[in-house]
Amino acid sequence: MKEFELINRYFKGRGISRRDVNVGIGDDCALVTVPENCQLAVTTDTLVAGVHFFDDIAPRALGHRALAVNLSDLAAMGAEPTWISVALTLPSIDVEWLEEFTEGMHEIAEYFNVQIIGGDTTQGPLTITICAKGIVPQGKALRRSGAKVGDWVYVTGPLGDAGLAIEARKQGIKIAPEYLSYVNQRFDYPTPRVAAGQMLRGLASAAIDISDGLVADLGHVLAMSQVSACIDVNKIPTSDAMRATLDPNQQLPFILNYGDDYELLFTVPDSNKSMLEVKLQQYGVDAACIGQIKSGEGQIELMLDGEKLAYEHTGFEHFTKESV
Repeated sequence: MKEFELINRYFKGRGISRRDVNVGIGDDCALVTVPENCQLAVTTDTLVAGVHFFDDIAPRALGHRALAVNLSDLAAMGAEPTWISVALTLPSIDVEWLEEFTEGMHEIAEYFNVQIIGGDTTQGPLTITICAKGIVPQGKALRRSGAKVGDWVYVTGPLGDAGLAIEARKQGIKIAPEYLSYVNQRFDYPTPRVAAGQMLRGLASAAIDISDGLVADLGHVLAMSQVSACIDVNKIPTSDAMRATLDPNQQLPFILNYGDDYELLFTVPDSNKSMLEVKLQQYGVDAACIGQIKSGEGQIELMLDGEKLAYEHTGFEHFTKESV
């Protein structure tokens, strides 16, 4: 199978067709129409075998994951996902692998009404680069730079589950069979919080998705907003799997430092807190208030059982830490 046969078989004509796509796969560029009074949100992520995913990951899960992590960035901006470009580098053409990989990709794209409009294929070490585009009403995008002193800090769901899956696969910890499937699902098939991100437009002052770990990603918000934060570790949501597997002290690196959970971390002014609670119920979104923004220059004060917690503030960063 040659390059263009691969594109025609697995990408062209598959998946949904959006009316705002004027020219899709097959020309030198795709052409799309951005709605009036909207801004275009664009994000790009690269996933490399052995760095972002295990070599033995199921190809369907990899197809899902590759899109999901990009859609999560759009969710963090409050954007509606619309179009995707895919650059796929393969060691060789494996028809069975490609069928499963693209099926996983098309499934999540269809769920979020996203059209794959182009990209590239080439030969080399397994690498997937996704450029995801979305739209957001003019001036309504959520950013990292809007947190203010007194704002409340929220997170949309349990943290640390992806870290459990990673350590289980490295044989660093043992997880009971009844929880192993759940944590593997959380790592292989992350759920981008797209609806939550759009719900937060006009309510949240800042937002980010948790890809590199709670402390690291909160740090990005604090740096951009030029504020500090106090976080009550006891209020950080965790899953049944986490609580059954590790004691509270052992959980700390997972809920504070591990990434790949792709929950949203966001801040809300006190004046919007009551409306937020109404919207959370209305939209069926789970979110927990875990702290508050304070004055300062990027410091994170962690409180555990009413006392300050001395803890190394780390998170995933390329070129400094080992891969998965």
